[in-house]
Amino acid sequence: MLHTSNPRLITIGETMMMVTPSRAESLATADDVRLHPGGAESNVACHAAHLGIPSAWVSAVGDDVLGRRIVRAIEERGVDTRWVTADPEAPTGVYFKDPGHGVLYYRRGSAASRMSPASVAGIPLEDADIVHLSGITPALSVTCAALVDAVIDRVAASTATLTFDVNYRPSLWPEGAAAGELRRLADRADVVFVGLDEAQALWGCATPDDVRGLLPGPDRIVVKDGGIGATELGRDGTVFEPAIPTEVLEAVGAGDAFAAGYLAASLNGAGASERLRAGHERARLVLLSMSDFVADPPAAAPAALTQPTS
Repeated sequence: MLHTSNPRLITIGETMMMVTPSRAESLATADDVRLHPGGAESNVACHAAHLGIPSAWVSAVGDDVLGRRIVRAIEERGVDTRWVTADPEAPTGVYFKDPGHGVLYYRRGSAASRMSPASVAGIPLEDADIVHLSGITPALSVTCAALVDAVIDRVAASTATLTFDVNYRPSLWPEGAAAGELRRLADRADVVFVGLDEAQALWGCATPDDVRGLLPGPDRIVVKDGGIGATELGRDGTVFEPAIPTEVLEAVGAGDAFAAGYLAASLNGAGASERLRAGHERARLVLLSMSDFVADPPAAAPAALTQPTS
């Protein structure tokens, strides 16, 4: 798919090949598995593109069959991948979903971990409406951390909006390093997404107001509280929107879908309640699936009790 105009949304970050059981069962017993692209930032781009927002994903993959498959799959979802490079000297990362037990990562030394400020030197970030980052990227390497700061500096000097999903992954960070760095980066963004569970683990926050007290810089902070709901804390006040009761098949990726739904609604001029509701609606599709991306609602979506979207 050829994209010639500048995208409204640009996301930057690693995408790996995700191996997941085709049904909600443990890797220990699963015989049937599927391959899907899996990455926080490309997930956001895919969902936003499906919602009609011209979106691009910037990254690096290995010059290998997995990298080519990832790029092709994301292109097929309508995302502009013209700024994804193939590194002949480093592999594409891989991770496994183990339903009910989390994920297993095999990403050390991946092509994306070698990204640096030079990776975005020729990309028109300033012409986008939104540039989206996550807290995963600065944990990948020293050069990736420098990339994130360079992107924030460029966007801050432009009219674009910088959005940042904290996406705390403890296994990626040295002991004691994540809290201060993720707080610093989040406070430089215009819009921040964070799960209340993440904020508790990182900064000891018990309420959305506690998060706002720690992050005075952003115009808006969206605090997600699993099956309870999500709160937007803006300059003009605070709005809460309850979660949609949902039977959770697999929660990984739902936070990315929430961010995409929220950002798409924001770009379409929606108010706070509508933005939050759009996030919940998009997240629900992923919660009902084993995949990080679902285009449309299942034919018969079951109702249930919880919706963890952090």
